[in-house]
Amino acid sequence: MSATPIICFGQQPCGFFPRRFLAAKIQTARRLQAEIGGEIVFFYHDSDHDPRETRTLLRHRTTHALAHLNFAVVNKLQRKFAPLFRKRLAPDWQARTALQLPNYVGPDLIERFQAVTADNVADFCLAMYRSLGWLDGVRLVRSGDPAVRRAACAVADCFVDVPYAGEVVRARVTAAGFQLHAGGDSFLNFPATPFTKEQVSPTRDTRLRWMQSVVHCTHYIAGLGEQHYLHPAETPEITFVPRDVIERSDEACTEILP
Repeated sequence: MSATPIICFGQQPCGFFPRRFLAAKIQTARRLQAEIGGEIVFFYHDSDHDPRETRTLLRHRTTHALAHLNFAVVNKLQRKFAPLFRKRLAPDWQARTALQLPNYVGPDLIERFQAVTADNVADFCLAMYRSLGWLDGVRLVRSGDPAVRRAACAVADCFVDVPYAGEVVRARVTAAGFQLHAGGDSFLNFPATPFTKEQVSPTRDTRLRWMQSVVHCTHYIAGLGEQHYLHPAETPEITFVPRDVIERSDEACTEILP
């Protein structure tokens, strides 16, 4: 364990403008850093696959009606099952979305949005968060990084990135093989094949232990949802800090930091 404080927060990509709960985690981490020193680490869970998590919720500038914008990717299989770092953006998505943005944000944000050159969902989100200044001075650890996966501890409850129907999907490992959740009570099951640590990412219940085996943080900023399922007893070396309260936490943060 490092003698220098390591203040960590985790989040999957959460919209092309960061959601306000992510901004609150970052603000909490920076406030704590100002008090105790150390470095801030963002555990970027870009190997998650749920497309619902990447919706960007924006208020109309005139009517204040809430709009739900999301990425368009190259095919349905990728949208549902590919890890976020492998969901390839549809070629016209960025241009089409930019035409909608004047209803919701000002010219500076639109210019930054149009300047992003990433070709997948996870990289696009990351580029936008950086462009807005939210990740200045923050070290990034990505769950999809093969080097991170090699360094992480083994977990039996996990997902693996495996070929399926011409794509790479994030499949749950079960006793019977691999499984894709197709919605509701529906699942797609297919036979397991050998895999390596470079293909593994954790589940919700094993994510903290897996992350900590790489990050070795001293403090963790826990989001509202995380506070209900994290198991602090697994990592007694971590001090858990609830993120700051923020209104309209699911909506997009459109603030550009100086």
